Amino acid sequence: MGRLGYAMKVNEADEERTSKAMRSEMHISPKHAFEICREIRGKMVKDAKAYLEDVIRMKRSVPFKRHKRKVGHRSDLVGWYAGRYPVKAASEILKLVRDAESNAVYKDLEPERMRIKHIATKKGRTIRGFIPRAMGRATPKNTETVTVEIILEEV
Repeated sequence: MGRLGYAMKVNEADEERTSKAMRSEMHISPKHAFEICREIRGKMVKDAKAYLEDVIRMKRSVPFKRHKRKVGHRSDLVGWYAGRYPVKAASEILKLVRDAESNAVYKDLEPERMRIKHIATKKGRTIRGFIPRAMGRATPKNTETVTVEIILEEV
């Protein structure tokens, strides 16, 4: 697999006050990853971490705005109706946010002043699998993977 680049380029002048992190081929749902990333984009790091921890504890739901068909309504959402609690995807993205925060500490930036400038999902490779069936047939059972990238900036 070749080296993946970031979807957003950071100016050389802003390089000193930004922090990056990327996790490749995570075994999470691409739809869940997209909705979580859309929800935490632009938030402060401490607020995003608190939000993701609440999603993992199933205290707050993630509004599903693109992938909303046959998704139940949630009473805790304001201004939207459809939502879920994607615990597995939220825990993986929380690890990514913590990685970016530790990279900021390594670059002598203040993590409590960091804001999520860019977060995006990319399609990873598909891991092929199959389920054996009767009469020598097989049903495909593929696993989708997701690559998530994040860029934090100091405000």
